[in-house]
Amino acid sequence: MKKPNIEAFFGRLSDANPEPKGELAHHSVFTLLAAVVLSAQATDAGVNKATPGLFAAADTPKGMVDLGEEAVRDLVKSIGLYKTKAKNLVRLSQRLIDLHDGKVPNDREALEALPGVGRKTANVVLNIAFGVPVIAVDTHVFRVSNRTGLAPGKTPAAVEAKLEKAVPDAWKQHAHHWLILHGRYVCTARKPKCPDCLVADLCGFKDKTAEI
Repeated sequence: MKKPNIEAFFGRLSDANPEPKGELAHHSVFTLLAAVVLSAQATDAGVNKATPGLFAAADTPKGMVDLGEEAVRDLVKSIGLYKTKAKNLVRLSQRLIDLHDGKVPNDREALEALPGVGRKTANVVLNIAFGVPVIAVDTHVFRVSNRTGLAPGKTPAAVEAKLEKAVPDAWKQHAHHWLILHGRYVCTARKPKCPDCLVADLCGFKDKTAEI
């Protein structure tokens, strides 16, 4: 996608939704981190059903460690890979206590050193909690970037690198939210809603749907 089209692409998404927000429920930096860890290979809606009970029982690193892996597992068992995720939540909580005074660090390397935290999770926390203009590439961002021609790539890392270069600085802070929401509700995996798309004329997808 050419630069003028990219400007128009994000301009239209911004006009429609000037302050996009992530859809994972949280009330602190720690609960955001926990929710994002739980969201791997799961839907935000599914995570949001489990976290009220979890965060009522433990919404701090110390609380999570005190709660223990077995109890955490019982509270998140509706989420895929819940056993591994429960283990990681308790381990990362202990790591936060041991290395960061119980606080979530504003540092990519430190975040990615935590159990269960990869680059995408780190980027989400850096962006939402700390206002760092980074772009987290999930399945929706990956699909939209490739399908539209915005930033095609064979891997999430390749797409992220292209997005970092392609997205103008003015749009970077909210870029991944716009792309996630667009992919979740309009540029869907099975049958994209091209007739309802704000950026259809800018999109390079050849097999646009003619009707919904």
